[in-house]
Amino acid sequence: MDIKGPNLIKGVHLEGLRVIGRPEEFCDEYYRGGIDELILMDVVASLYGRNHLAALLETATEKTFVPITVGGGIRSVDDAKNLLRHGADKVAANTAVVARPQLIREIAEQFGSQCMVLSVEAKQQGPSRWEVFTENGREKTGREVREWVEEAVALGAGEILLTSVDREGTRRGMDMELIRHVSSRIQIPVIASGGVGSPQDAVEAVTSAGADAVAIADLFHYRRATIAEVRQAMADEGVPVRSFHAA
Repeated sequence: MDIKGPNLIKGVHLEGLRVIGRPEEFCDEYYRGGIDELILMDVVASLYGRNHLAALLETATEKTFVPITVGGGIRSVDDAKNLLRHGADKVAANTAVVARPQLIREIAEQFGSQCMVLSVEAKQQGPSRWEVFTENGREKTGREVREWVEEAVALGAGEILLTSVDREGTRRGMDMELIRHVSSRIQIPVIASGGVGSPQDAVEAVTSAGADAVAIADLFHYRRATIAEVRQAMADEGVPVRSFHAA
């Protein structure tokens, strides 16, 4: 869930953002629909130097009892601590940890590796080559995605949120080659994001490309499929999913 100010928004290639609605209402809807986890990203936090989701976290955790990962504008251990105190279970960082990788170790040592999620915005730059971008997909870093992920894992990252900027919001299917490129080389969970156009796209990311989980926005925001339909598609292909009874 990408959030700008009081609004849940959605874009294409992380640009052209369109207002979807109130994020707290969607948190509640997705929880009742059987979501396994929520990822809340403040998409303008890096621009303004701080994350503004503390109040939303407090509201969401009153009714929502699934893990919540929060990202955007996390520049220090204190920033992470503040979000965890307000109800986050994990924090996701991109721009700040690219600038200062040691922050990954600091957060992992303070709160545990399971709390430190590396958010990776990847754009393809040639055959089997993807570059890391920051600032919501706007800024080049010159870093190759897999090399950066391996470094981050060595520093203590416990999970990878891997977003294909090229596919994000397009409904054209996920970048399976990118997912394989990363998941084949590391032992920690990879959450694949960007491009889900149907439940089957999510299934293939797990069964064919090696993702451990799939982050979905557009498909659910625009109600083109339900969480139950994605869960059933996973189960039909033998992917273990937790049992669910409507809240």
